[in-house]
Amino acid sequence: MKATIEYKNISFTVDLSKPLDISLNMRGDDKNPIAWYLDAPKITPVRDGDFIGKVTEGASTNFNNIQFNPHGHGTHTECVGHITREFHSVHESLKQFFFTTKLISVEPETRGEDKVISEAQIKQVLKPNQVEAIVIRSLPNYIEKRSKKYSNTNWPYLEEAAARYIRECGIKHLLIDLPSVDKEKDEGKLLAHKAFWDYPKNTRFDATITELIYVANKIEDGSYLLNLQIASFENDASPSKPVLYKLE
Repeated sequence: MKATIEYKNISFTVDLSKPLDISLNMRGDDKNPIAWYLDAPKITPVRDGDFIGKVTEGASTNFNNIQFNPHGHGTHTECVGHITREFHSVHESLKQFFFTTKLISVEPETRGEDKVISEAQIKQVLKPNQVEAIVIRSLPNYIEKRSKKYSNTNWPYLEEAAARYIRECGIKHLLIDLPSVDKEKDEGKLLAHKAFWDYPKNTRFDATITELIYVANKIEDGSYLLNLQIASFENDASPSKPVLYKLE
């Protein structure tokens, strides 16, 4: 099924029957990706006396509890409430769900012991007012990212100036295949988060950051329509399911 969309007086066609899911599955075992020094998420049947919420144990339905952290256990979308003293909910921040998007692949630069995605690298592939969202695939892009244990790995991160430039390009929604846009251990500075949200001076309450995505190598760099869906949690972040549709 094809649909036509318009953005800044330009029409695009997308095939809605060909979605490209760039989210990570959440699993209740050690094959789940993990960050921020957490254990694996848990998906377990409810137990109440002799009752076990599992069909193979005699119940009429499967009836599971799920224990997880959205920031550390999979693809999640967060609002500025992630870094503010005041409460802000991603459910209230994200009110639209389709965005023109550019997918880029970047191999972070080596700076001492760090790997950094720089402003210069972003400037090579992104110009102001092109699209509403950007998806960053870091290179090399191994399938092991789907189950990687990120804690204490000093993962690559986004340079503060790069995050600021992305904001200045008019990007409202930033997606990346790392646990955070910031350095794992940065003494709480959160420079890229703050630069992207323009916090605290001109805070962008309607902008979001989505982390821990996974973009398969078969998905080519280029222009897409993004469908960014979240669960209706009143929380700073929610598990999310970003899906791309190739623009024709």
